[in-house]
Amino acid sequence: MNEIISIENVTKSFGSATVIDNVSIKFERGKIYGFIGRNGSGKTVLFKLIVGYMRPTSGKITVCEKEIGKDTDFAENIGIIIENPGFLGGYTGFKNLEYLASIRGVIGAEEIRHSMEMAGLDPGSSKKVSKYSLGMRQRLGIAQAIMESPEILILDEPMNGMDRQGVEDIRQILLRLKDEGRTILLASHNKEDIEVLCDEVYEMDKGKAVRQEMNVIRQAVQNV
Repeated sequence: MNEIISIENVTKSFGSATVIDNVSIKFERGKIYGFIGRNGSGKTVLFKLIVGYMRPTSGKITVCEKEIGKDTDFAENIGIIIENPGFLGGYTGFKNLEYLASIRGVIGAEEIRHSMEMAGLDPGSSKKVSKYSLGMRQRLGIAQAIMESPEILILDEPMNGMDRQGVEDIRQILLRLKDEGRTILLASHNKEDIEVLCDEVYEMDKGKAVRQEMNVIRQAVQNV
């Protein structure tokens, strides 16, 4: 079966405010899915529901054939950047990833070094994360997300704060991972990211997720 994530009639409310309104989407392996929409439209909440950081008010989310909140508390085999990545400022990038990797204990130093190099960071650098630029922190977040070779990546504005070269580097990483059969959910305010990377695009508005035609997205990019 090629389907890897299933969202079925999912609603999420906070008190009287409905943030996700009866959303149903199915995601297939080996594709990049883009999410666009203004701040507060529900993109980040939807991502948190898929991961298991939040529970839906109603509906069902299944990831890798396991229902979140029933078969498992949190989605497995998944790499995540949601909001600004949080790291220990007094440690190097490598030490931060080494600490995070020790929680599950499925990878070692070689995989950490490889992920940092893929993301454009020097694993041997003695620079503390507190001295990192925003773009470097984002690169470290990418390295963290990919270091355990997850089947799924959920990335909320992963190129935030990066210069043009950084953006291009991360785009190439994502396309390579897609070619390897990974599934990527990407939220970005950059229409060009969406046009270059995504196979399907959904616009979030008032809790609804509406699939957009790619030719419309491409036309919007050309008009910028």
